[in-house]
Amino acid sequence: MKKQSGIKLRNQIIIGIVALIVWIALYLNLSLISKFITYSLLPLEEGAHFGASLEFFFFDVPKVFMLLTLIVFFVGIIRSFFTPERTRKILAGKNESVGNVLAALLGIVTPFCSCSAVPLFIGFVSAGVPLGVTFSFLISAPMVNEIALVLLYGMFGFKVAAIYLSTGLFIAIISGWIIGRLKMETYIEDWVKDTRAPMLSDATTPEAWSERIEYGVSAVKEIVGKVWVYVILGIAVGAGIHGYVPEDFMASIMGREAWWSVPIAVLIGVPLYSNAAGIIPIVHALLEKGAALGTVLAFMMAVIGLSLPETIILRKVLKPRLIAVFIGVVAFGILTVGYLFNGIL
Repeated sequence: MKKQSGIKLRNQIIIGIVALIVWIALYLNLSLISKFITYSLLPLEEGAHFGASLEFFFFDVPKVFMLLTLIVFFVGIIRSFFTPERTRKILAGKNESVGNVLAALLGIVTPFCSCSAVPLFIGFVSAGVPLGVTFSFLISAPMVNEIALVLLYGMFGFKVAAIYLSTGLFIAIISGWIIGRLKMETYIEDWVKDTRAPMLSDATTPEAWSERIEYGVSAVKEIVGKVWVYVILGIAVGAGIHGYVPEDFMASIMGREAWWSVPIAVLIGVPLYSNAAGIIPIVHALLEKGAALGTVLAFMMAVIGLSLPETIILRKVLKPRLIAVFIGVVAFGILTVGYLFNGIL
């Protein structure tokens, strides 16, 4: 059995090395390929609005999907070490301030999004995880996720990715800490308090490295299969902005000089629902057109971390006053981040 597992792992490594070489070769030539498709295969004039939009689209679609596939695969392997039960065990019984930091960090690498809010909330509360710590996790998990982090790094470099990571963690930690200090446990729905969380077995967790690689491949199929529509729609919107929206117009309404741009960006972002992979191409186009980094960062965080669908889902387990506090604290954190980075960058 061990011999077969070793052979399987060796074959997986060989295939992985070949795939990585092909990935690097394609990624380094995406700009040339997109230009060739747009202006050689298609009879479009270079510099025209439609041509610029299509070039952006043909460049960003493979770029985003290639980055998405690579990072989801490796993070899928990391996630094979985690289950909801293990996460609850890590967070339960910790000092609350330490728990806020730990919960926010765990939110980055654990496979949960806003659609998982109800079962996670029930499980964490019934396992003895403090309310503030639970909120640090629930804010961090969708907002500061590895897909957005790597896509930002690939498109804008280390500086923007580091800003996104640090500010997202700051909002998750501080928001959870504030909610914990307010002692609002009475505003959890009664049925949640009376529910015993099911103890999930770790027996199905992959152990052999060949199984963890298979888990990573499965994660790619599952996640890319779910988000590809959002990615293409997001890139299409970004391509339209890139090709047709004048740079001075975007700078005038989303530039750092427009003091009202940050709250407007948050208000626009909240009703929208997208994942990180779908919103990053729009962020890319907005920044290219002169929008201020703080404003765009606030918009992105509002879409990912403070969406209306998530609020509706959370209403099943939280009373309106606690939901209002949650929205208010997180929104204030996002606004602060937006104004801060508009002021210093």
